[in-house]
Amino acid sequence: MTPPETTRRGPAAMSDEHKAALARGRAEGRAVKDYLDAIAANKPKRGRKRTKESIGKRLDTIEMEIEAAAPIKALQLVQERMDLRSELDAIGDKVDLTELENAFVAVAAGYGERKGISYAAWREIGVDAAVLKRAGVKRSS
Repeated sequence: MTPPETTRRGPAAMSDEHKAALARGRAEGRAVKDYLDAIAANKPKRGRKRTKESIGKRLDTIEMEIEAAAPIKALQLVQERMDLRSELDAIGDKVDLTELENAFVAVAAGYGERKGISYAAWREIGVDAAVLKRAGVKRSS
């Protein structure tokens, strides 16, 4: 007796609508991720804000200390000097979140509804209430 023939099926073909829905989901997820990454990167740091003057004073102090420092301390001072110069270059660089925010606003309500994300969760992660209002994300009871 011979075994019955089995036909091997490949993966089912996706409809154009399904492909479009997947692409839309990826685009919406990317818009949300990019905006959340941007607000996290630009969140104000704790403590006193550094000024150009305070950084300049510290750089002057490092220059005086580095000459007499032991090699390991000199290494640390060199790194601190590099970090401070980078920070000094970045002061005043205003990050424009407008484009990312607009993309987020366009998708946030639908994305949050599909993923079960509440207004409170958006707020806790750092999204401003005005942005959520523009996006049409409602406070839940």
